[in-house]
Amino acid sequence: MAATLCGKLLSPKGWLPRTQSIRHGSKAVTRHRKPMHFLKQKLLAVTQYIPPKPAAPPGAYPRETPVESPLMRLLTRDLEGVFRDCKMVAVAQNSGSTSHDMIMLKNRFHKHDIHVRLFPNQVMRSFLSKSIYSNMAPLFIGPTVLFVSKEPKVKEMLSTLRLSPQMSLLGACIDNTLLSAQGVASYAKLSSVAVVQGELVSGLSALASQTGTLLQRHPTHLTALLQQYAAQQAQAEKAT
Repeated sequence: MAATLCGKLLSPKGWLPRTQSIRHGSKAVTRHRKPMHFLKQKLLAVTQYIPPKPAAPPGAYPRETPVESPLMRLLTRDLEGVFRDCKMVAVAQNSGSTSHDMIMLKNRFHKHDIHVRLFPNQVMRSFLSKSIYSNMAPLFIGPTVLFVSKEPKVKEMLSTLRLSPQMSLLGACIDNTLLSAQGVASYAKLSSVAVVQGELVSGLSALASQTGTLLQRHPTHLTALLQQYAAQQAQAEKAT
């Protein structure tokens, strides 16, 4: 009886259950990350925000004091002597002059007792920042040349610079007076000191001679002139 019951309960070979579970659709995992394009990876890496590093507190690092070299001190002393002894210090910009052009320019200036001096811009700015000529510092940008002379020889300098188109005059310090390029050209049109002194002496001598001739005339003539002058002054006071 037990065997019969077990035979009924156990399913025969090849028997299938009446209800079967059938999988509808795919159950595969579809949430995997898609591979990123290589250019997009590079763009994200380049544009990634990098927070700045915190600044060091004040006094964390010792300050480095600049030390002047012996050459700079020597050039500074030489430059001080130039501004002390020379009444004319002109600044020009060198626009591609060759060594031959510089030699010819020095020879032309030497005929008028004008010297060409070259100083590094670092030395010039360091000296000018501590002197009364600090307003000349903006002129020293790029290759510059100094034309110096113990006496102001502006006309000779301008006439020589016309033969050297590579040199452009920027400004000058003449008799402790800072002048622009136009101011230097206007200064060159002025008469020399000797001519002005001669004109002044001739004018004073002419006035003295006229006074002498008036005093040598008759007293009645002088009295008439003084009365006429007094009448003119009275009329002028009434008009005002």
